Order: sequence, then structure tokens, then C-alpha cells
Amino acid sequence: MYNIIVNPWSGEGKKRKLHRRAIEHFQKLGQEIRVFASERPGQIRELARSITEKGEGDVVVIGGDGTLHDVLNGFADFDRCALGLIPAGTGNDFAAAANIPLEPEAAVEQIVNGAPRYTEFMQLPRGVRGLNVAGTGIDVEILRRCRSSKWLRGKMQYLISLIISLIKFKNYELSVRVNGHEVLYKTLIACVGNGFRIGGGIRMCPQAVLGDNLLDFVAVDNVKKSRILPAFIKLMQGRILEEKFSRFERCDHIEIFSNHPFTVQVDGELYDELPFVVDVVKDILHMYRG
Repeated sequence: MYNIIVNPWSGEGKKRKLHRRAIEHFQKLGQEIRVFASERPGQIRELARSITEKGEGDVVVIGGDGTLHDVLNGFADFDRCALGLIPAGTGNDFAAAANIPLEPEAAVEQIVNGAPRYTEFMQLPRGVRGLNVAGTGIDVEILRRCRSSKWLRGKMQYLISLIISLIKFKNYELSVRVNGHEVLYKTLIACVGNGFRIGGGIRMCPQAVLGDNLLDFVAVDNVKKSRILPAFIKLMQGRILEEKFSRFERCDHIEIFSNHPFTVQVDGELYDELPFVVDVVKDILHMYRG
């Protein structure tokens, strides 16, 4: 049986037809399903916890990266329940990393006809889990601008917020402990990627590969004002690692800290003063993916 958790507001609430197509295709294929729709903040995690505690079938998310994040953070039993995703968000960045089709019928068939595979995820303090990308710096500023904007939505909102944030950028002093050494950065952004992109297609961690059981650390270090435009172009092209001020390492554990409190975004969700300590967790989560 498939327990389908639907976020009616994912993708700005404009994708309810897509939700219906996915549910109808499960039924067309003769699958037993139960549908749960969230009605208030926090309910998605509660639904995921309740379903996985009982272990009565797999969990399928119809929504975007934020909905998927909430479901993962509600998972109570990884042994009895696998996780599936029907992309229905604004960016669908993790779906790209997991090779999950955007067409709902194809995504449903990938679940019904496939087998779940071990899929690593990120573990942070306070029980916070992440699947795609965690970061601090300008990505946090972009998300705050997106949340305060009243006149743009979707990918265009993110792009405009990115441009404004770059114009007003400032470097953050962060210390990074990774792979046995510690380095002080004056960084525009520091990201830890399990997936490779953010913001609906911006390849911040372009070499990240889901299934390698490693995390990609990427930092833009001490970038000068004169290099902002070339850096922006390279970022949009997925070639940010070609810049001399880019720093890149693969790891399974990383610690990022500062003398001042800061906010961490995990899969696009903001966590104030969360210690930025990330471990990769492997061979626990079963997920339907390409």
C-alpha cells in the first residue's frame, strides 16, 4: 500500500491538477492507496511520523523540496517504509538529483515498477535531516527576500532575489573543519550538497552525485566586487568550481562555525542558530529513484 502525503500549497498551490493526475494513475495501475492532505503548518511531519510508526506501506510525497524535507524529518521507522516522490513543487531540485521524472504518470510508474534504493541523507544537530543542500551565507539572504516578496513567485522570484543579494553582498567569516584540517573563509556562501542544485536549477554543487555516500562542500571565498558578474554567469552555467575563489571538497562529516550566530538553510527551510555540523547517513533510507 502507498500512503500519499499531499501538500496542497506546493508549487504555489497551482499544481492541484498534477496532484490529481498522480493519484488517478496509482488507481489506474490498480494500486492500493491512502491519501493524506496537510491542512496546517507542521502537519506533514506529524503525518509522516504516524504513518511510519505503524509501518503500513510506503510513503509517497506529492510536493516540492520543502514537503519532502518535512516528510523525511517526520520519518520514525526507516526499516518498514520506503520513500517516494512525485515532484510538484516550484524548484524540484532534489528530483533532478534523484532522476525522478517531472511528469506525474512517469514518476508514479517509477515507484510502482521499480524497487527502492538506499539513498544517503544529511544529519544535522537537533534531529534535523536534509536530502538536498544545506548552506549559509547569501542563500539564506535570498530565501529571506523570497519570503518577504509580495509581487513575484516561483523561479523568477528566486532569480531576482539572487541578483539583489549579490549586489548587496558581504562576505561572512566562517571556520570550516573538514577532512582533518581547519580553514578560515571570508565566504559569500558555504554549502554542503547531497544534491547538486538549488533555487530551481542553480547548480551550486555541480559535481555532487546522489548514491556516492559523500557530501560536496562548496564555498565561494573572498570574492571581489569586480568578480561578481563573472561569478554569477559561471554559477548559472553550472561552472562555479572553475573560479579561483571557489573551494571544493568531498567529505562524510563537516563542521562550519562562526563567532556570531547565523542561520542555516536545509532544503530551503531556515533554521536560526542551528549548529552547522553535517554527517552523511547511509544504508538506512530506502527511496524510489532513478
